[in-house]
Amino acid sequence: MAEAQSVTTFVMSARLPWPDDAPPADAFGALDPVDFFIKGERRPGAIRRISPLGTTIRGAAARSPGEEVSIELETGQRPAGTIDWVAGGEAGIRFKQPIDMLALLTRKLVAQPGERRTMPRVELRCRVGLKWGANLTTATLRNISARGLQVEGEDLPARDSFVSLFIDGLIVPAGEVVWRKGNLAGIELMEELSWSSIMPWIREVGRKAAEQ
Repeated sequence: MAEAQSVTTFVMSARLPWPDDAPPADAFGALDPVDFFIKGERRPGAIRRISPLGTTIRGAAARSPGEEVSIELETGQRPAGTIDWVAGGEAGIRFKQPIDMLALLTRKLVAQPGERRTMPRVELRCRVGLKWGANLTTATLRNISARGLQVEGEDLPARDSFVSLFIDGLIVPAGEVVWRKGNLAGIELMEELSWSSIMPWIREVGRKAAEQ
């Protein structure tokens, strides 16, 4: 049986990764495991969302807001933070110092076998064009991975629609709308989007954002 694709979300903008109004990540796949430490005690958990400023950890039940913690990342970093909130078996951890998200993404890719290297889910906000049949609209990209993306906007195509996608600086294969929820839509790509094309695009988007 093939290993379930992780749907842990890497939020590239410098903000806390909550609140989150998207469908629960684990409804569509697995989450990246992580160890977190409280008073020197190691506890297992899973990362649902992580940004330069904080992370949402699943498996942190029975912890209390205000507690000092640290987590062990794949880069070898162990950022310290404070529990900001606890709810539904999750905890929001606010880092004391920002972390390097590009380094974390690169380390995750390097850790995968070369022939099976797959881009994880990355949250970036930019404009995306959608065309289906004679219809054409623009929407906001919420997140993107090797196998699909999520968009937000008005007048989105219905579920089961086949769409062509247009993102400045990135060639994206056609896809199919596999779910709709209000003004959100999930699109599964017909062909996998390679990590070698997404990573330069992420760096360029980040560079442009830093210049603004």
